[in-house]
Amino acid sequence: MRVLVAVVVTLGVAAAFHDEVRAQAGNGAVVLPASPTPVAAVSAIVGRLDLERYKTTIKGLTQFGDRRQGTERNRKAVDWIEAQLRSYGCPTERVRYTYTTPAPASGGARPAPPAIPRAVGGGRPRGMQTRTGVNTDAQRQPDAALRALNSEPATDGPREEVFCTKVGSVHPEEMYIVSAHMDGHGWGEAANDDGSGTALVMELARIFSAPDVRTDRTIRFALWNNEETGLNGAAAYVAQRRELQGKENPAGSGRYPEPRWLGMIQHDMMMFDHGMPRADGTMSPEQRPEADVNIEFQMTAKQTTAAQALAWYLHAANEKYATDYPAQVGPHMTNTDSTPFMDDVAAISVRENERGVHVGSGWDPQWHQPTDVFATYTDKDFRLGLNAAQTTAGAVGELVGAALAR
Repeated sequence: MRVLVAVVVTLGVAAAFHDEVRAQAGNGAVVLPASPTPVAAVSAIVGRLDLERYKTTIKGLTQFGDRRQGTERNRKAVDWIEAQLRSYGCPTERVRYTYTTPAPASGGARPAPPAIPRAVGGGRPRGMQTRTGVNTDAQRQPDAALRALNSEPATDGPREEVFCTKVGSVHPEEMYIVSAHMDGHGWGEAANDDGSGTALVMELARIFSAPDVRTDRTIRFALWNNEETGLNGAAAYVAQRRELQGKENPAGSGRYPEPRWLGMIQHDMMMFDHGMPRADGTMSPEQRPEADVNIEFQMTAKQTTAAQALAWYLHAANEKYATDYPAQVGPHMTNTDSTPFMDDVAAISVRENERGVHVGSGWDPQWHQPTDVFATYTDKDFRLGLNAAQTTAGAVGELVGAALAR
């Protein structure tokens, strides 16, 4: 696909991106942000992110073990997340749906789950590869207390997931969704997958919900459930709320239960970029100096042009607001909660490595394993997640017109 790139002046970046979204990206042009100076108010808001607070939030999530969907520990984690969001002054709501485990392909006894758009073209793996999979053996978890905490199996039935909303003061009817999934599995603590993304979204909810922060547009901070079973929580949100976009309710109230989606930014596995496995399958014990934040759009999505524009917008924000690690943009977003959104809105994924090329080739040995626990990671790992938070906060802050009260 040939892409025409238009570079816009500093003050017109956000306006040009919004125009691109409104035009449904019909002409194939992409608005590529130049490298303007940081916005002072946004810099101040981003500066409120703190490494120790980020770590503390991840640690809080790990008290619920792997937070596997369909368990009491998952439900308790949803309650805890909601309590934290409310303590930040961010009003919460819940999405409710029912999950039923799909029948085996040969059984056919149960109805098929709702159709979810599937991204293709996850990229061609290169470099060393190791085997990956989901650990299902409880005995591989050496911590007896954690093994006991994770012992309750998942059961089908009702599910809930929580979000909170910062309402815009000028355009409450337009919204960016900032999200992560809070469930995990593998008999660990799901500290990285996806405690790191969940904590990132919660920390952004905290800094944007401060009483002195005003935004022109709305931001929704969503923590999906049932990602590990096939993106079911995000898909339920899309199915229930897609048609509600931009509708004032009640009429004349100025309230929009589901503002029109302008962009969706998903965060999934934020901390581990130690490079590819060695020939013997081992990994470097420390974060590599050239670690980076991967920002991905999906080139087969109906909204790929707007999604690419949003991805490059985050790339520019990384240059301006992130303190340690750079970012790179790729076209192979796949198998992540932004997928159900990608045909309706500019939807991108932010993560530690390319999902299809690197994570799928075993570049993160903790993925779905008992070793995905808080103690596995060092401050260099946590700081990569913090850099992703700075990147998203900077981009979203500009896009929603964030300002500080005088």
